[in-house]
Amino acid sequence: MNLSALAMQPEIFLAWTSIIKTLVIVFGIVLPIVSLTVFAERKVCAFIQDRVGPNRVGLPTTILGFKKDIRLLGLGQMIADPIKLLLKENFIPNSVNKFYYYIAPKLAMIPALLVLAVLPFGPNVFFGDIKVPLMVANVDIGILWVFAISSLGVYGIVLAGWASNSKYPFLGGIRSSSQMISYELSLGLSVIPVFLIVGTLNMQEIVMWQRENGWMVAPFWPKGFSLEQLLHGDFAAIGASFAAGFSVQRLLIWLPMVISFIIFLIAMFAETNRVPFDLPEAEQELVGGYHTEYSSMGFALFFLGEYAAMAAGSGVIVTLFLGGWSLPFIPDGSATSFFGIPFIPAWGASLIWGLIGMTIFLAKIAAMLFLFIWVRWTLPRFRYDQLMKLGWYFFFELALVNIFITALILALVKF
Repeated sequence: MNLSALAMQPEIFLAWTSIIKTLVIVFGIVLPIVSLTVFAERKVCAFIQDRVGPNRVGLPTTILGFKKDIRLLGLGQMIADPIKLLLKENFIPNSVNKFYYYIAPKLAMIPALLVLAVLPFGPNVFFGDIKVPLMVANVDIGILWVFAISSLGVYGIVLAGWASNSKYPFLGGIRSSSQMISYELSLGLSVIPVFLIVGTLNMQEIVMWQRENGWMVAPFWPKGFSLEQLLHGDFAAIGASFAAGFSVQRLLIWLPMVISFIIFLIAMFAETNRVPFDLPEAEQELVGGYHTEYSSMGFALFFLGEYAAMAAGSGVIVTLFLGGWSLPFIPDGSATSFFGIPFIPAWGASLIWGLIGMTIFLAKIAAMLFLFIWVRWTLPRFRYDQLMKLGWYFFFELALVNIFITALILALVKF
């Protein structure tokens, strides 16, 4: 058996493709998204506060003898920030519990990366008879994996606050543990209506259901709509597609889905410690909260973990409620042609549609990240008693009632 045949054996093929997809997601998607999100946060913050924001760091051409650097709208700031964190002195106070102090930033970052393993970044791509899902692990309990792994992130924050042996970090760790445990209940209960409708926990199958039946937050869906209709201006067929996708059943189920979406979105703000739920690191009260005593790469890992958690949370929201990688005219990856172009083989067409689906998925994540940023620089922070009451007295009960409403609708109306 030659090397190529050995590599195509099912177990070996799964192993090396999973490794490649993991490297692409971590180094090709997550790290660039984190850098772009930090840069976008600074620019959006400047826009809201009527400032300029980062606009100088670009290509340092003066070191080559030129008179001016090329600023590139300040995009070089995305490179300057991580270099600054890498080169800063790693100051460690003598009073810390060093073992837990060291492992806390890793525990805060790793869960966010592991959540990305079950997110479908695009449709299944076919190479002949071999199906390659554009996700690291296509498991049947994907959403349970998300909740199980994301809940571990609180351990890194609590350990950081306790191991720092300082009052402000300790208070931040205590706040975070109470906050994340409280909103995990609402987070989990809010997605049960989705499972009642779809009937599966598999993330790719949830996206495929929405591709066929409509996004969870869309009261109508264009059935049979295609890009060819749009390109040829066949508006009669487009109107018929939208009419076929509208039904009383979809309209009835739309209300509990919107409620689930709102609860899940707000709970995700609390889970990622973002404004108005940033009590664990409130600068005006706790200096910096749980990461006050961290510097250099320790602080950088907390920073990376926060923005990676935002990206992972946005990916989960997009997958469950916004159709994932799907749009009405995007094939599922098994398409054998790309607009009938003859010189593109079937596997090439499948790959192109897969890349288009991945682009759509990342664009939706970018839109959700923009919402996270916009809310941060728009809303004030809750008081801690308001935060806890909102989680326990409002969202928890509303999520429970929403489950019963969904079950009642499904029992009375065939969907």
